[in-house]
Amino acid sequence: MKLYNTTKGVIIEQGNGFYLAEGDWDTIINNDNIYEDTLTLISVQTPLPDGRERIQNELLPPIGNQEIWASGVTYFRSREARMEESKDVGGGDFYDRVYYAERPELFFKSPAYRAVGHGQKVRIRRDSKWNVPEPELTLAITSSGKIIGYTIGNDMSSRDIEGENPLYLPQAKSYDGAAAIGPCVFIPRGPLPKDTGIRLEIIRDGALLFSGETDIGQIKREFSELAGYLFRETSFKYGCLLMTGTGVVPPDDFTLDHGDEIRISISQIGTLVNIVE
Repeated sequence: MKLYNTTKGVIIEQGNGFYLAEGDWDTIINNDNIYEDTLTLISVQTPLPDGRERIQNELLPPIGNQEIWASGVTYFRSREARMEESKDVGGGDFYDRVYYAERPELFFKSPAYRAVGHGQKVRIRRDSKWNVPEPELTLAITSSGKIIGYTIGNDMSSRDIEGENPLYLPQAKSYDGAAAIGPCVFIPRGPLPKDTGIRLEIIRDGALLFSGETDIGQIKREFSELAGYLFRETSFKYGCLLMTGTGVVPPDDFTLDHGDEIRISISQIGTLVNIVE
């Protein structure tokens, strides 16, 4: 099933039907038993006749008071890209070491108020000349640390700033409009299969400029491992969202431009579309 956050409440999509949830986003999503409880709720409801139209016209980012965090260097392709961008300043070895280390790289990405949703605009920094989207499966995790669902994340990144010095990572990763999520949170009965595909397309002036794809089976670490490290010494009253890293990286001579359309599709979840402001 899919949960959509809208201006007039949370809408559930199950099969061919749309239903109105009871409660606000924070209460609904922070539920370890969300799949079974939601099925029970909609079993006594009449489908909304205008549910699909309401999703299209009233959609908000699928977030309330959750924080967005991110994982780094979880794909071998990401390891290669990070090492390449920072080799001239001696930082490349850090990314190789963290890829094989027991402890994963985790960093704060965005509060809810700086994130954007499907159909909204992402930004590139004015002081950066090398900017890329990073398509990432994103975990929805409750306050107890349980993974209950998945959404699509775009971890906008300034590669030249991070490459100049790894200590600049917060500036390269966390700024207004640097995190996009949506269009929904997918709540499955069980974990996603390893062959779940992630596809990135970048369109400029109506033409496909770049496309690439991977699958979540290429991620080195288990999702439970990433969540476990994040929750070791950090609490989340309303739960959180955790981006799991990228395995699709445009070539080194590519950078985003204003007006580019970014499309990220993940099997079973849908497609997140954003325009670069």
